[in-house]
Amino acid sequence: MRLLASTFLLLLVSGAAYAAPPSDPLGSPMWADMVERVLEGGEVVFDDKVKVVVPSIVENQAQVPVTADARALPGVTKLVVFADLNPIQHVLTLTPGKSAPYIGFRMKVEQGTPVRAAAQTADGVWHVGSVYLDAAGGGCSAPAMARNEESWSTTVGQTQGRIWRDISGLARARFRIRHPMDTGLARDNTPAFYIESVKVTSSAGAPLATLQMFEPVSEDPTVTLMLPLAPSDGAIDIEGRDINGGLFRSQITAPWRQSNVVVPRG
Repeated sequence: MRLLASTFLLLLVSGAAYAAPPSDPLGSPMWADMVERVLEGGEVVFDDKVKVVVPSIVENQAQVPVTADARALPGVTKLVVFADLNPIQHVLTLTPGKSAPYIGFRMKVEQGTPVRAAAQTADGVWHVGSVYLDAAGGGCSAPAMARNEESWSTTVGQTQGRIWRDISGLARARFRIRHPMDTGLARDNTPAFYIESVKVTSSAGAPLATLQMFEPVSEDPTVTLMLPLAPSDGAIDIEGRDINGGLFRSQITAPWRQSNVVVPRG
């Protein structure tokens, strides 16, 4: 009898610790699984303050532009982007640091899917914005275009970028890193090979933003961030690492200091 009572109490406590996620307005069959696996079962609310922007017509399923913007939400500590119906759902995670909780990038999609941005605030709550991306698909299983070039391996890690002043007072930094970003799902059996982390710092060494990337990020990742770059600080440093241990470093110089060029470092 005592054993049954203890078991019942344990079930009640467990149920209280994990509340069921809110009903998905897009009706995704994977929604509850995404909350459990990608958001680790945290408390979730749908919030219009988190914006996800995708094109109404997808011309290239391997290069779909996505913007995730949680700047209207105070105290964001993490911004996660995922796609419910992709074979690999977790796309990337931005840890803002001093940057704004905002990112623009391109991703691969295998079929039409909800695309979501989940912004976690200091209280641990996930604020989720969602949009349905209507796409024919096939992007995740398509081989990287760079593989058609004999010299592709010599350009891995090369970076190009620009920095502008934004009307918000922040600096808008956009950069592209050469990398095949292989998913491991292509029909030619090329193994997975992708950038797993990118760190952005000021030229004085102050951390600005950290990115964790996964296979669905498009080949030659092109990323836009909003950074608090002072006029006296005329550059940002970018340090990346791929899953094979490859390291690459570059510096993007702001136009108010010098010409906007990228200087390889190391």
